Amino acid sequence: MENLIYVGIGGFFGANARYALSLWVNDYLAPRWGAFPYGTFLVNVIGSFGLAIFGAWLSARTGLSPPLRLLVGAGFFGAFTTFSAFANESVALMQRGDWTLLVINLLLNNVGCLLGVVIGLFLGQRLFAIV
Repeated sequence: MENLIYVGIGGFFGANARYALSLWVNDYLAPRWGAFPYGTFLVNVIGSFGLAIFGAWLSARTGLSPPLRLLVGAGFFGAFTTFSAFANESVALMQRGDWTLLVINLLLNNVGCLLGVVIGLFLGQRLFAIV
C-alpha cells in the first residue's frame, strides 16, 4: 500500500506538469503553425528522455531508495508521458481525414521518443560515468 502512495504522489506532479506544459505548448504553437497535438508530442519526448536520464542516474546509484524510484520513475514519468492521449489524438486526426498530420504524428512520436531514450541514455551514461 505504501508503494501506491509514492506512485500516486509522483503521478500527481507528473500529470499536472504534463497538463500545464501541453496546454501552454498548444496555446502557443497552434495559432502559429495550425492544429496538431504539439503538447502531447513534446511531453512524450521529454518524458522518454527524462526517464532514460533517470534510469542511467539510478543505475549509477545502487543505494537509491525504492520509494524514490517509484515516485520518480513509475509515478512522475508514468503520469507525465501519455500514450493514451497520443492514441486518441491520432484517431481524431484519422477521423478528420487528415492523413498527412496522422502520419506525421505517428512518426514524430515514435521516432522522437526513441531518440529521446537513446540520447538520454547516451548523456546519462557519460554524465554519471557508467561504463
